Amino acid sequence: MATDQALADEIVDTIRTWVDREVMPNAAEFEHSDTFPQAMFDQMCDFGLFGSTIPEEYGGLGLDITTYARIIEEISRGFMSLAGILNTHKIGATMIGRFGTEEQRQRFLPRMCDGSFRAAFSLSEPDAGSDTGAIRCRAERDGDEWVVNGTKFWVTNGQRSSLVMLMARTPDDRITCFLVEKEPGGSFEGITVSKNIEKLGYKGLETVEMSYVDHRVPHANVLGGDEGMGHGRQYALSALELGRINVAARSVGVAQAAFDAAMRYAQQRETFGRPIYEHQAIQFKLADMATKLQAARLMTYDAARRADAGQRVDMEAGMAKLFASEAAFEIATEALRIHGGNGYTTEFPVERYFRDTPLMIIGEGTSEIQKMVIARKLLERYPAE
Repeated sequence: MATDQALADEIVDTIRTWVDREVMPNAAEFEHSDTFPQAMFDQMCDFGLFGSTIPEEYGGLGLDITTYARIIEEISRGFMSLAGILNTHKIGATMIGRFGTEEQRQRFLPRMCDGSFRAAFSLSEPDAGSDTGAIRCRAERDGDEWVVNGTKFWVTNGQRSSLVMLMARTPDDRITCFLVEKEPGGSFEGITVSKNIEKLGYKGLETVEMSYVDHRVPHANVLGGDEGMGHGRQYALSALELGRINVAARSVGVAQAAFDAAMRYAQQRETFGRPIYEHQAIQFKLADMATKLQAARLMTYDAARRADAGQRVDMEAGMAKLFASEAAFEIATEALRIHGGNGYTTEFPVERYFRDTPLMIIGEGTSEIQKMVIARKLLERYPAE
């Protein structure tokens, strides 16, 4: 069901005002120190954003995907890492809401609404990224429990999360999703955060390697119960359709911030006695940037609206993610060039946008993976006569 438009606009306007007032002036402090933005996180909890798409019957706001995408765009315009804190949680909530048993929905979703019980998504491994079929993390049945052994990579929120959506291979060689409950912070009964991954950008939140050694998970925590056995990969890829809309929205937000910065700078910076905006070379750059930004936004909203209508959006989400992420990188690069030498310093935010945008090209499936998905769907939709 679509969110009431007036309510949606009010929520997005509230987030936009907060981003302008609180996030943008302080983002650089947390980003350059690579410090978790606790105060911003607390405010996101107060806004109810961690329950934004969880149905009202479980205590959430019940917002539609389009409104959520607009919120992510605004948050990313201020500090893209904040959207990362939220996105992995939403993937977990989406998977439980769509594929969990009613007992699992009742047990987990109400706790996930206020941000105190956050989720992480754990699919990738050191040797299994886009190739999900190469997963080696294994789970063996022992009575009413499963014993998990393996190593997971690129786990955003892994250390601070209370719930991990863990994909593991079972003895029948199929992939199942396990709902791993843990204490936020350090080790917990066979779970160790074995490595914090240092990154080019996307700073201020942890991205970790997690190791499982004889960790026990109750059979009741198999996502979907007995019927969910072996369907973990399917569940994960379905949730990643919405994850790609999220990454597209993030890309639009960062691209908007880069474009805004370039427009301001072009009108303030003077060379040869006039603002650089008056030079045709700069005008052409900004015209291209604005056009790509508008196209990326429209593609993202189109994918979100189709998802709200209950349509499969693997192709549209892939297209939006592909175009928006590449456009964001190009726009951030041009913004840096418009700033000249100043763009290469930490005194201006464009260097952060330049470092953050490559993540969107890689995350939730690289651009090359998106093209493969799109090409497969094209063959389905346009078969030879």
